[in-house]
Amino acid sequence: MTDQAAIEAVQAGYDRSMMLTVRDMTRRAIEEIAAAIQPGMAEERGREITRDVLKAAGMIRGWHAPHVRFGRNTLKPFGAPSEPRVVLKDDDIFFIDIGPVWRQFEGDAGATFVVGHDPDMLRIAADVRRVFDDSRLAWQTRGLTGAQLYDFASQRARDLGWELNLDMNGHRLANFPHAAIHKGPLAKTEFRPSAGLWVLEIQIRHPTRPISAFYEDLLLD
Repeated sequence: MTDQAAIEAVQAGYDRSMMLTVRDMTRRAIEEIAAAIQPGMAEERGREITRDVLKAAGMIRGWHAPHVRFGRNTLKPFGAPSEPRVVLKDDDIFFIDIGPVWRQFEGDAGATFVVGHDPDMLRIAADVRRVFDDSRLAWQTRGLTGAQLYDFASQRARDLGWELNLDMNGHRLANFPHAAIHKGPLAKTEFRPSAGLWVLEIQIRHPTRPISAFYEDLLLD
């Protein structure tokens, strides 16, 4: 039997209000990073900007390395190195995925952005947020388990014409390091995950073009 209490335990010093503060800081950092990324820029420069923004916010440590993916690199799985020297085009897509730590509290957030007017890119960037929001609402109103939540997300992505990447399947978040409590994915949980303790990750890809969109945030009521 799954021990939900053990999986959702928190470490000494855990403070939900601080988790929400770091969540807000992390989302603001993503918007600041995205505003500085422009066509003609290499992905490597995007990562430099990311490090500079996080450092300025006092989020020097990360529980995972920041990922900035341009164009075809948006298809890369988490942790895989990007193809080097990919330059953002005038009509292009990119996403940012950061997991900073501030005062021993973990943040984790990701979002997708589009430059130019490519209709597929604009639609997938909007739809990844739609899949996230609809999945979160289904969890909230139907009491879905983690596994059921990702089944819902997969079907919702298909309904919109996309494919869900189930390798990006959510995880615990807490005071650093959450992995000391639980390393398993949200998509494998057999209980209704509690609010404020899990990250919902949604990544969808185009069925034929080499583009993907990503969005993640703390799972909240």
